[in-house]
Amino acid sequence: MLVVRIVILVGFVMCGVITGSAADVKVSSPDGTVTVSAGVKNHKAYYMVSYQGRMLVAPSHLGFMLGHGELGGNTKMGKVTRSSKDETWIQPWGENDITRNQYNEMVVNFKERSGQKMQVVFRVYNDGFGFRYILQDNNKGKEFSIQDELTEITLAHDAKAWSIPTNHTEYFEGIYTADLLSKKDTVCTPLTIEYEKNVYLAIHEAALEDYASINLTPRIGNDGTVRLLTALTPWRNGVKVYAKGEMKSPWRTMIISSTAGGLLTSNLMLNLNEPSRIEDTSWIEPGRYIGIWWSIHKKQNTWEMGPTHGATTQNVKRYMDFAARHGFSGVLAEGWNPGWGQSEKISYLESYPDFDMEEVCRYGQEKGVRFIGHTETWGNASLLESQMEQAFSWFEKLGIRAVKTGYVGHYFDGKELAKSQYGIRHYRRVIECAAKHHIMIDNHEPAMPTGLQRTLPNLMTQEGVRGQEYNAWDRRGGNPPSHTVTLPFTRGLAGPTDFTPAIFNFSEIVKGTHPHSTLAKQLGEFVVIYSPLQMAADAIENYEGQPALSFIESCPTTWSRTLVPNGEIGKYITTVRKERHGDRWFIGSITNEEARHLDVELDFLDDHALYSAIIYEDGPNADYERNPYEMTIRQIDVKKGDTLHLNLARSGGAAIRIEKK
Repeated sequence: MLVVRIVILVGFVMCGVITGSAADVKVSSPDGTVTVSAGVKNHKAYYMVSYQGRMLVAPSHLGFMLGHGELGGNTKMGKVTRSSKDETWIQPWGENDITRNQYNEMVVNFKERSGQKMQVVFRVYNDGFGFRYILQDNNKGKEFSIQDELTEITLAHDAKAWSIPTNHTEYFEGIYTADLLSKKDTVCTPLTIEYEKNVYLAIHEAALEDYASINLTPRIGNDGTVRLLTALTPWRNGVKVYAKGEMKSPWRTMIISSTAGGLLTSNLMLNLNEPSRIEDTSWIEPGRYIGIWWSIHKKQNTWEMGPTHGATTQNVKRYMDFAARHGFSGVLAEGWNPGWGQSEKISYLESYPDFDMEEVCRYGQEKGVRFIGHTETWGNASLLESQMEQAFSWFEKLGIRAVKTGYVGHYFDGKELAKSQYGIRHYRRVIECAAKHHIMIDNHEPAMPTGLQRTLPNLMTQEGVRGQEYNAWDRRGGNPPSHTVTLPFTRGLAGPTDFTPAIFNFSEIVKGTHPHSTLAKQLGEFVVIYSPLQMAADAIENYEGQPALSFIESCPTTWSRTLVPNGEIGKYITTVRKERHGDRWFIGSITNEEARHLDVELDFLDDHALYSAIIYEDGPNADYERNPYEMTIRQIDVKKGDTLHLNLARSGGAAIRIEKK
């Protein structure tokens, strides 16, 4: 059950009316480092941001283009209210158990000369800020349309940024590349920026519930500024958003940190989402699982029924036996239901003749292992909606607690983009229906996550990433060594990522295509890339008799504390996590194509306690191209204040388990 403890809540109101061009109103973070100002200049609403006394965001426009005209372009500023909050809350699962939500808030009311009102809520944290629009019901409950959101983020100067392009990137499955902002086309968020020495930014959105996904288009100014223009994902007819009654936009967010690692430990996006709407969360259970998945991507099995069908009763039982022996909580089997590849004929209410759903679920529960369902739609979202109530009810009766959803297909229902408001509404309906039947969701081909897992914590993890499967069949050679040391600083900032790590066999079906990493790096990724439902992705044959599996067997998927002691975007990262309900610590450290030495100070351990550290690391001759499998396992005693010295091979890594003696 969600626990919330309110510590401080204070507020006050500044009354009066400011018109035309007027002095700014301001709100600063609790520690005073971040200040957001808002005002009206030449009758246009705007805001700006300073960080440590220096301008970070130059004056930037606020407003909309509605169906009946512009909002924010001929406006006055009215009442301003302020408040502060300092609270703590507990997520049923996550990277930290207790989250502090401390901010100062300013609500600014604008009024267009036409009479239309626009409220902008600014919340300023020590590590960044967010703002959202609230449009009052001026249309008497009738639907209105947003043709464009006119929000700008005008950075004071150009800077290096990591992104994937919006256009021609299917399902967000792209390689994040670095270049100057001014040289980029329209990009998806999160947008990660190395703004200055010791100033890192991450721009995204929070609480996307009934709206269109955001994209950003950079435009260089004559004064050296870079304006990031909002480009919402449209409906097919060009409208960006339909709304009625009071409309609340998602939060426009920016994390600000002195280190790249600090971007990862920010809770700003989660804090900007609403508390859990699920009162009893006792049925929501993070865990490790395996699946009949990699063998299909490696062409050893098929999704469709046939001589090498993967999801047969016998084969799934074999995986469940392995799961029970090695401490995995679930088994996924894709291709269990008829109609595979035929979006008009798929059924989620029956299984292939060679797969007995009831028997598999009964057998698994007898062994303490649950079957994980899969509902691929091929983009036929309405078909899933027509069956999900009945299907989820059936799954619930069978004891299925998790379902992986999929949407391979450029358009939803052959007409609308998944990132549009049409798609956002569909995803939301699926998550809410699943919650009603005590089912957790792993959403593939999703919209980019925005922290909704705080509000609906049965939304466990999502894809929206160029994942492990590219290392099986990508004709361009798979993911480069820098990929998984870039993802935590980019896609990972949006939320849990179903990348599917832990491949132990690097054999090829496409020449040159395999995981471009060492075995030890695959272990390190299990800690670094966070997912509360974490899949050990390889076929079970490749885990049998492999000493490295002992690390996976012991590694939790929900944590009480997360630290990032070192990391450079695209180069290396070390992530330190403490298990919930225990004293063990787990460390993952991975690097790009460059070998390197990394030191990890153990200053997070308890005072006056002796620990045992088991270290899985690259062997002395390990190399991702020539010798990826060489790995050593050693055990040493450690205590607080000690330093671990890690030697990482090219595209190598290390995984460490530390427990009290």
